Amino acid sequence: MTRSADPAFLRTVLLFKDLAEPDLAALALSFRERRVKKAEVLFREGDPGAELYLIREGGVIVSKLVTGRVEQVLARMGAGEIFGEMSLFDEAPRSATVQVEIDSVLLSLDRGSLRRLIETRPHAAAAFLFRLVQVFISRLRATGNLVAEVTRWGLEATGMDLESRLPG
Repeated sequence: MTRSADPAFLRTVLLFKDLAEPDLAALALSFRERRVKKAEVLFREGDPGAELYLIREGGVIVSKLVTGRVEQVLARMGAGEIFGEMSLFDEAPRSATVQVEIDSVLLSLDRGSLRRLIETRPHAAAAFLFRLVQVFISRLRATGNLVAEVTRWGLEATGMDLESRLPG
């Protein structure tokens, strides 16, 4: 049987900073612990998903298929970080591959558990979701910056100079 999360650990994670103790304790019961070994693939880009993961110990590598069998590492994540959160809200396939970098302890929260939290503890759910939106925004900003940088690299590599072609 898998254990639930330790509320004391959750208190150290930014996502749960604003939760009252009773709400944090209730949320902790919704998480399930999973121990994973180095090199294990948790899921691949395109797989179905219905839960987010919080890293309690260890670390993972998030990558995206670029072409053929070439993957680009998007992030390395460690204790206190989350991944897979998009699958809580849509039923789209996983957008990246996640592989365990070192033996790890993960906590998972599935879509059904989040719905129960929303129904039974709406104030706690609102605080959690507010922090989750902040994570989304941070990642979206980083992605926008990466797109701009990659576009600049492409323009430099091809010798194109957009500034000389702009009217003005």
